[in-house]
Amino acid sequence: MIRLDNAYNRFFKGLSGKPHFKKKKSHRFSYTTYSTNNNIQIDFGVMAKDKTKNRCWGKIRLPKLGWIKARIHRTFNGKIKTATVTLLPSGHYYVSIAVEVDKVNNKNQTPEPINYAVALDLGLKSFHVDSNGNRVEAPKVLARYEKKLKKLQKDLSRKKVKSKNFEKARIKLAKLHQKISNIRNDFLEELSSQVINENQVIICEELRVKNLVKNGRLAKSIHDASWSKFLRMLKYKAERRSRIFIQVSPNFPSSQTCSDCGYKNEEVKELSVRVWECPRCGSVHDRDFNAARNILAEGLKLLSEINKPVGLGRPEPEGDACGGKTSTIGGVPLVASLVSEAGSS
Repeated sequence: MIRLDNAYNRFFKGLSGKPHFKKKKSHRFSYTTYSTNNNIQIDFGVMAKDKTKNRCWGKIRLPKLGWIKARIHRTFNGKIKTATVTLLPSGHYYVSIAVEVDKVNNKNQTPEPINYAVALDLGLKSFHVDSNGNRVEAPKVLARYEKKLKKLQKDLSRKKVKSKNFEKARIKLAKLHQKISNIRNDFLEELSSQVINENQVIICEELRVKNLVKNGRLAKSIHDASWSKFLRMLKYKAERRSRIFIQVSPNFPSSQTCSDCGYKNEEVKELSVRVWECPRCGSVHDRDFNAARNILAEGLKLLSEINKPVGLGRPEPEGDACGGKTSTIGGVPLVASLVSEAGSS
């Protein structure tokens, strides 16, 4: 009932879609149970012994199920609130534990940033190029396993629906999809954590992915890149670790503007133009690195317009100069989604 109430509250506030019943034919099932009288417990004893062998086995106690052997990926300190058990299409069970932690201790675990600010220009060939010139190549997981995916999909299409062989083929295909998803998520988690840990201010461009995937030649690669998921990770990790996350407007001409003199060159709109020379100052620019530098300058400009210093107090959230909302985490202003009003002209 609590989850149902939360779902309808989010629906009426416009934060999510209308709640609906679970579908009978869905291969993904889950349920959530709440911790009462210490009925949810975790034993990390076995995990610590086998951690070097990549067999981090521990035990978890769930209501009406008792103690169950489980592979636990990390330890934690805090009060267990809920446990959500999920059965994936691959046939694997997962348990997600929601834990209430001490904010003071959690803040002490956050590493000090190496840099003050960094901007990221997301792409397909390189997953991102930052304003310091660092380039991270895209893993392209889907392309790596595409041939095997097609074979398993063809095998599944040749099986009689609801037969035992059909179910075996479905599970094989689901396991490969799960493997692709796990590799992609691991890459995004590690990269987003590295960016957040090393920088106090993180600036990205707000992407309109729904419009970008209308390009039939690039749609598959864009979905495989998972830019939106990466940006969501940056946003919530910035909030948890007292970092500032800023998004500039997608209309801001980051790739067309010279980062040295500010001249806008409309002749470099095509993605095929990777290197160009500024007609005004003669600077030669790498398209992605130049865009990252422009995004950095625009983001810092937006940050300065807030006129709210980073202090030790806890001021009340208030509107910023661009019409957005600024909140504070541990006294550090958090710009969850600060979008510039810069047009394309």
